[in-house]
Amino acid sequence: MTRNDTEKQVWDPFGTLRRVLWIGGGQWAGKSTVARLLAFRYGLTAYHYDYHDARGHNDRRIARRVQLGQSPADPDPDQVWVNTTPEDMAAETLAGFPVRFEWALDDLRCLVSGRPIIAEGWGLRPELVAPIIDSPRQMVVMVPTQAFRDHQLHKLPRAATIGHDVSDPERAKRNRLERDRLVADDAVHSAKRLGIRVIEVDGSHDATAIADIVADHFSPYLPPPEDHSA
Repeated sequence: MTRNDTEKQVWDPFGTLRRVLWIGGGQWAGKSTVARLLAFRYGLTAYHYDYHDARGHNDRRIARRVQLGQSPADPDPDQVWVNTTPEDMAAETLAGFPVRFEWALDDLRCLVSGRPIIAEGWGLRPELVAPIIDSPRQMVVMVPTQAFRDHQLHKLPRAATIGHDVSDPERAKRNRLERDRLVADDAVHSAKRLGIRVIEVDGSHDATAIADIVADHFSPYLPPPEDHSA
């Protein structure tokens, strides 16, 4: 048995993980929108990592803090967003992704579908997904260009919100934006090292056009489109 075969021995009771199509990458690149478009077009099940990670995984997050001897309460918002640096924030985020990825895998394992499942989210990292897929064509990484990030900030003010009361909202916003850029850059470097396709979103194509590009990449694994005209 080769090392690669050993790495791919991931518990998959219903064979779900082998059929997942993955969209990773940076924040605010349109991953959720593309996943929804493809789910509707091809009758797929869409898994939105951010939603599950923020809500469905909270009990596991608290239990992990207790296991590590930490307070079960959420950390102080100023400590998380203000009294830190983007580099430290990015390092902490990247260090936490492997544990959070295992929680996502548990969510996916419980799904049974006659069609592929499309999973999207920034925590679906190329280096974590690569050992459990049979081909790099089962994943894409979507990242926004700096110009498109700026566009999103103006179009979607919530793209830079913190969601917590902090002593210095502007510094917290700058820290978050720079952290997101660093985490996205790391995803690009990881994807290129592993031969996984990177799609830069610059605003020159609308969501439907980006979905077409992603669908073409996933075409060996997609069923025929569904007819929604009736």
